Amino acid sequence: MTVSDGGPRVNGGAETTESSILSLDDGDIHVCQDGPRDAPALLLIHGSASSARSWDPMVPLLTGSHHVIRIDLLGHGRSAKPAGPGYAIPDQARRAGEALDRLGVGHAVMVGHSSGGAVATALAEQRPDLVTALVLVNTGPGLDAFIAPAESAAIGPAQWPPADEQIRGFASTGFSRPGYRIPRELLDEVRMMTYHTFTSTMQGTREYLRQRALPDRLTPLGKPLLVIFGEDDRRWRSSSAADYLTVPGAEVELLPGLGHSPILEDPPRTSAPLLAFTAAHAVRAG
Repeated sequence: MTVSDGGPRVNGGAETTESSILSLDDGDIHVCQDGPRDAPALLLIHGSASSARSWDPMVPLLTGSHHVIRIDLLGHGRSAKPAGPGYAIPDQARRAGEALDRLGVGHAVMVGHSSGGAVATALAEQRPDLVTALVLVNTGPGLDAFIAPAESAAIGPAQWPPADEQIRGFASTGFSRPGYRIPRELLDEVRMMTYHTFTSTMQGTREYLRQRALPDRLTPLGKPLLVIFGEDDRRWRSSSAADYLTVPGAEVELLPGLGHSPILEDPPRTSAPLLAFTAAHAVRAG
């Protein structure tokens, strides 16, 4: 069942977004749609401790040629946050596929930021018929590419929900410049999570990468692949982007001067290679 949550809303003062709630068997999923519905579909998948809103600056750059779909993964944003299991990467991927089915989307390019790239990869493993191509933005290929923080920014259950200062400390490595001003709405998105969903989603990503590195998962799928990486990433070694070149036909685009979140730091520079790639690989609806 699809439930409207009150109709369109304004995104960034320019784009009108259709926002709805999809009632799935294991939790409601919040979905946003922008752009012409008969255009090639892009599914934008956010990273851990984020939401569909992290893509807001990118959306106006993509809707001229695409039907842009964003979801809040279970445990994030305006989607349900149940206690218990269900936050593993394959579970998140399955729900993303179910959401596209409910929307009547038969083919889409999957675009994942950070751990959202792992969800996109799992969806391609589960539903190769649905996935036309993949774009991974600052998605570490394996756990050995992770950059351990110099100081622990761990937040315990007694500190939940965290204060702004705690969230800024946790999120600071997500950007190339230590003084980058993290948008207020993204701080609020972290506070909307429960401690269980926050820790369970992080663990889900670690477990998925521990089982098998992403290039090894992607190679047998035969899907077109673009990897975009901010060269000054402070969470994942940007040199690890070269690991994806073991995937036949993979393209890697490094963005100098940008960090882990190029979709926020410089949307135009991030969208340029993405649009060139999708122009070659996207499939029009119908």
